[in-house]
Amino acid sequence: MKSLWMPVFFSLLMTTVFPASASVVIGGTRVVFDGSKKETSVSLENKDNVANLVQSWITPADADTPSKDAIIITPPLFRLDAGDKNVLRIVRSGMPMPEDRESMYWLNVKGIPSTAKASSSNSLQIAVNSRVKLIYRPANLQDTLPESLTQQLVWGKSGNNITVNNPTPYYMNFAQIKVNGKEIPEVTYVAPRSQAVFSLRQNAGSGKVTWRILNDFGMAGAEHSASF
Repeated sequence: MKSLWMPVFFSLLMTTVFPASASVVIGGTRVVFDGSKKETSVSLENKDNVANLVQSWITPADADTPSKDAIIITPPLFRLDAGDKNVLRIVRSGMPMPEDRESMYWLNVKGIPSTAKASSSNSLQIAVNSRVKLIYRPANLQDTLPESLTQQLVWGKSGNNITVNNPTPYYMNFAQIKVNGKEIPEVTYVAPRSQAVFSLRQNAGSGKVTWRILNDFGMAGAEHSASF
């Protein structure tokens, strides 16, 4: 039976937003590209009961990230049958990239489920986009991990915000930040040799900040602390 790929453009007649889980699952919460190697890879698995058309692409994580054309994802578009697995290859394009600090992208993977061309009932097929962090780590930074340098972060306060300066060449992806024992919601990361600002949601005086960062496997590391 032939299939017809149907992205969720049916919303022309729909006003309700339906929760959805990804049919095509990425094999990991992040990808670390070892700059001493020519390429890396990530596995995909179709956990749906129908075939999916899989589309993949990358987007820069922030303004300091080199052009998305510096890294190539292949294959960018392919069919993945129900229950099958495949591998995405991630390769350098040859464009220059910073070799004195990490670069970070988002790896996006969209699974578009197939549906029967002829159907006796109306159905809605939802294309779900998953994304994980893709971190390019230059060859000369392979001997050290972000966890070993995270204590070098410099914390401060500006109004109802807490600031963090990162003097290291690594992205510090936060699992948790607490100020005077109160957790800050929706924390993200601070880029290499840059500053990030997080809202305290309420005014707080000087005190103690504690934080945990995510390691290369997406697990929260040990708690660190500093005064500000």
